[in-house]
Amino acid sequence: MKLGEALRILGRVDVAAELYPVSLLSGSTAEPLAQFLAAYLQERLPRCRVVLKTGLFGDLAGNLDRYLSTAKEPGVLLVEWADLDPRLGMRQSGGWGRSIVPDVLETVEVGLDRLLRSIESNPRGPSILIVPPTLPVAPVLSVPGWQVNELDARCQELLGHFVVRAVAIPRVRVIRTDSFKYRIEDRLDLKSWWQAGFPYQLSFASELGARMATALAPGDRAKGLITDLDDTLWAGILGEVGVDGVQWDLEHHATMHGAYQQLLQSLAEDGVLVAVASKNDQELVEQCLRRRDMLVRPGSIFPVEAHWQPKVHSVARILETWNVGADSVVFIDDNALEIESVRAAFPTMRCRLFPVDDPDALWSFLGELNDLFGKAERSEEDLLRIESIRGSTARKFAVAVNEAAEEHVLQTSGGELTLVPITVPPDPRALDLLNKTNQFNLNGKRYTEAEWLALLESKGAVAWLASYRDKFGPLGRIAVLAGHLRNHELVVSAWVMSCRAFSRRIEHAMLEHIFEKESVDEIVFQFRATQRNTPLREFLKQVTGSTPVADVRLTKSVLDARKPKRYFTVGVGS
Repeated sequence: MKLGEALRILGRVDVAAELYPVSLLSGSTAEPLAQFLAAYLQERLPRCRVVLKTGLFGDLAGNLDRYLSTAKEPGVLLVEWADLDPRLGMRQSGGWGRSIVPDVLETVEVGLDRLLRSIESNPRGPSILIVPPTLPVAPVLSVPGWQVNELDARCQELLGHFVVRAVAIPRVRVIRTDSFKYRIEDRLDLKSWWQAGFPYQLSFASELGARMATALAPGDRAKGLITDLDDTLWAGILGEVGVDGVQWDLEHHATMHGAYQQLLQSLAEDGVLVAVASKNDQELVEQCLRRRDMLVRPGSIFPVEAHWQPKVHSVARILETWNVGADSVVFIDDNALEIESVRAAFPTMRCRLFPVDDPDALWSFLGELNDLFGKAERSEEDLLRIESIRGSTARKFAVAVNEAAEEHVLQTSGGELTLVPITVPPDPRALDLLNKTNQFNLNGKRYTEAEWLALLESKGAVAWLASYRDKFGPLGRIAVLAGHLRNHELVVSAWVMSCRAFSRRIEHAMLEHIFEKESVDEIVFQFRATQRNTPLREFLKQVTGSTPVADVRLTKSVLDARKPKRYFTVGVGS
């Protein structure tokens, strides 16, 4: 992106749009990096008006302290070596040579420690994105450019300790700066640094702004991956070479398939759904997936669709089993025709060709999958996802076609619903649910961290987080309800529930709990229809007797008259 383009993007923003504030904390001149960051964020958040706040020139630590003392919006902490000791930069003269190395290292260590202690001393502070140094250490020591010197090595060691401590803080994320493709001379602009205090080439500032924006507003992560088998998960055609003939190791020139298997196992362990869609013999596939040298464990794959029907049928059944939308799924196959068939049937699904004929493309292929599925943090619910889906599938199979049998399954499930009041600092799972749940969603509103904190701290705020488990397994934290008290009613502005919790009557129990604990006469739901929240709309229609259009009112007597029988226990946690 060129600077002029960034300015045009920012100039077209609707001034009446909802504000999305971000603080850029830097010791250098903030512009035009702030403009690139704001423009890239604006593209990712078109319904908001991005506003960048900046601090004082040359005072990185002070900017951080002032930000932490008052701010609720997310912040970007951009650290360069010159911010820690001016002698490591090129703008101020302070003497170079071996004699200053011990003092420089002590100053760097103290500076990094101060930044961390400021962050750690504000446990209720906002989320922070840290950008480690992108510019090199100045040539303090006279050694050949190809040689690692003591100062460089020790600085990197101190930075490593800093990053390890930083990533252990729940609300802190750190950008990888070693992956930038720009050479040093394409990053550093000495003339601009000397004259204006801005040390970056504009092209590099654009790339840096894009990385920051992606980290601040990563968008919806993909939830599931559907993979082919022959010449994708392994090398060879199973029906031709047999169970022992397909390979995925170096000895058989099939290492790329082994690497793919390892990535799938890693994704599965982080809660990504992995399934198989293959034109193959079911029995042979099951035998092969049980091979002891298989790098992705059979328990990590569910379901396995192996037969001779068109793959689009397999994909449709997998989506139904997972109960997720096609836009949340990635389909991988080595056959371009299969890719196009699935893409035609599911236009919003991300379809990728496995690079079986191009080993050099494997690194970027695996990297893209990590970008599509990777999360800064994994939650307990991520780890429970595959087991809860297996349990839900087992539950479906256990239910006969008549309602009496389904009632019996619910009655014997042994369910336990736990409701916990959400306080500040809130459980991060609550905001995660609010921003990624679509089907059972009151109005589709997404919240920034600052907006969510403001809601929780507002007068009369009420917020509850629900967890559930039964004999089919734990579902974890699956629902959030939030609003504010007004006279003798509760105005609910946010209510979401994971699709994994459908059909268990949890939503009715939550409202029963609200009426009891909050002692209100009426609940007002700020409902707005979206393209996907039909389940929530149908629920409100069921409990109120009319199709919702805008705000919906519900009294306890109406709920009691229309609620189905509940078989699970309800408790309050802390």
